[in-house]
Amino acid sequence: MSVIALATVIALGVWAAMAGASAPTATTGQAPAYLALGGSASVGFQPTATHPHGTPTDRGYTNDLVIAARAHWPHLSLTSLGCPGASTSTVLDGGGRCRYPGGSQLAAAVHFLHRHHTTRLITVDLGFNDIGLCLHHTAVDESCVVRGLAEVQHQLPLIVGDLRAAAGNGTAIVGVGHYDPYLAQMTHGPASRHFADLTLVAITRLDQTLSSIYARFGVPMAGVLARFESTDSNPVTVGSRRIPADEERICQWTWMCSPGPLGPNIHPNDSGYVAIAEAISAVLPPSS
Repeated sequence: MSVIALATVIALGVWAAMAGASAPTATTGQAPAYLALGGSASVGFQPTATHPHGTPTDRGYTNDLVIAARAHWPHLSLTSLGCPGASTSTVLDGGGRCRYPGGSQLAAAVHFLHRHHTTRLITVDLGFNDIGLCLHHTAVDESCVVRGLAEVQHQLPLIVGDLRAAAGNGTAIVGVGHYDPYLAQMTHGPASRHFADLTLVAITRLDQTLSSIYARFGVPMAGVLARFESTDSNPVTVGSRRIPADEERICQWTWMCSPGPLGPNIHPNDSGYVAIAEAISAVLPPSS
């Protein structure tokens, strides 16, 4: 299947899930499969001219990754079960915007894995939506962050454990870390800078929590925060301005600094999704 045809199948599958139809199912056979789980980033969510607040696209990191990962697994095909807004709770128990056979994203994933024994790669992109509502305006709700991290600590091991049991040891599972979109506000005044500092602490805590859970299952985590240079505050020149490198990277790789109606938007742009795919590729097992 050509890259263009594959992208069309992926996009139609995502829209079917969003519309309440059955979750996308790969064609049965012996071709190796890549199964992507998660929230909006896992379906390439971006603002577009017709959907300025964002919509799933075929230009996400999964689309970039499936091409790169064919160096490991020739003819690899992508099946995405991701859903915008998905949290560890909705993936485990159902709810949210999307409907799946079996009631949840995890149930659909386990069903897929039981039917597709040639699945070679699974990515799990969860956690941000568990604390995302805790980061709003110019305040970080610390008690909300604590509750969100507790939910992740309780629910993500159940998700990864079920995936590992259904997939077997021959399938590579990779967790996906997170960048901090609010670093785009570093130079917008003292209150915004303070908010950006607090959100970076929260996202770092989230990534540490995720990494610890994944490590318990022998699952590597892609270092997206590091790939976005999120702790590099050295000044760089952008036009006539001097801004921190971490802010410049967020502006370059997300829609946070774009003018309306497309921005500001926390999601990556094409370049940002490529960077996430590269971070995942860096922790894939060596080609055999």
